[in-house]
Amino acid sequence: MVTTSESPISELLLSGTVRRSVLPGGLRVLTEKVPGVRSVAIGVWVGVGSRDETSATAGCSHYLEHLLFKGTPRRDALTISAALDAVGGDLNAFTSKEYTCYYARVLDADLTMAVDVVCDMVTHSVIAPADVDAERNVILEEIAMHDDDPSDVVHDVFAEAVLGDNVLGRPVLGTVESIEGLARDTIADYYHARYVAPDMVVALAGNLDHDQALALVSEAFADRLVGPAAAGPTRAGTYRHPPIGGVQLTRRDTEQANIVLGTIGLSRSDDRRFSLGLLSSVLGGGMSSRLFQEIREKRGLAYSVYSFASHFADTGLFGVYAGCAPKRVDDVLALCREQLTAVASDGITAEELDRAKGQSRGSLVLGLEDTGSRMSRIGKGELVHGELLSVDEVLARVESVTLDDVRTVAGDLLAQPLALGVIGPFDDHDFSAAVT
Repeated sequence: MVTTSESPISELLLSGTVRRSVLPGGLRVLTEKVPGVRSVAIGVWVGVGSRDETSATAGCSHYLEHLLFKGTPRRDALTISAALDAVGGDLNAFTSKEYTCYYARVLDADLTMAVDVVCDMVTHSVIAPADVDAERNVILEEIAMHDDDPSDVVHDVFAEAVLGDNVLGRPVLGTVESIEGLARDTIADYYHARYVAPDMVVALAGNLDHDQALALVSEAFADRLVGPAAAGPTRAGTYRHPPIGGVQLTRRDTEQANIVLGTIGLSRSDDRRFSLGLLSSVLGGGMSSRLFQEIREKRGLAYSVYSFASHFADTGLFGVYAGCAPKRVDDVLALCREQLTAVASDGITAEELDRAKGQSRGSLVLGLEDTGSRMSRIGKGELVHGELLSVDEVLARVESVTLDDVRTVAGDLLAQPLALGVIGPFDDHDFSAAVT
């Protein structure tokens, strides 16, 4: 640990290339030096998402994601976007159920500008009433675009079927009603209460020097660096609701039936998540997966079919998706249920396990070939997971998974009530066989 007499800073070397500093006020700064590249990625990660909202603030986290691009006392919206465009950089953001990220990727020579612009956006947004009104229409259009894609909406329907009508089961975007009802002062109050230094992480990766990056971030956050160098706690969560199960049907006159069948999953801190990841790969993680082979290759019943696992602080989701002709929906559901039952009772084969481990190794390592991915890894590791496993540590945990581990996690999860989300042209279709 290193400190200075004027501004105490706690510092830690996490690995040979990753360094972590905690500034006064609790702001965390992580850097990863990536040799041989000429780019730098910066992300400001904020520990706030849609699950932090009440019914009165539903959609507020995502609304802020839009508004922070609209201007600060030093820059208007055009100046913000033009600064990155002028150097060929990328600037964007995203909101999830548990965190929000604002990020940019630029040439290493433009790091100073990128840090200044991104941090200024995040810390000094004016949230002008005119911008709130203008962006309201943009977000309503985004909701409309999302609602026009049943392959997206069915995941919201499934989440509600599993998690119920609570903050985790609701859409990140909010609803038309909630967005129309949000007032400027409500959004501003939410911003000032949630965007605080102990709940923020600034992550940078690329051709950089940690001390230089730390100085740039310290200058950009100068008025926030007050108090002890103590970061906020990692989100623990309080979700304790049992999976609800059953069928959640949304009728639409679509050409395809979109279905998601599954149940409650694992939290991001559950060590069994590595076993679940390999199980998901075997079930629907690629062209050689069971679902792809049985449903698409052998029978031609669907174009898109896959499995997935989503992890939150205290719970998760696990399911399989397929899009098919409405007249084939029973056949597709029967095959999905057949494969889920098979892995729960018999597990997977040694050959499938080896293939899944190889897929996991490749996707992990190849996914870290660019600075943006490396920035995301260290940012999420610090803010979301509360630990930063090295690539070798992750690979070792994957490699340690056994056939019994996969069979056990499959049996445990699929012993829970199943839920089915459906969007399609159905009135009184009986889907109960899929979940009983």
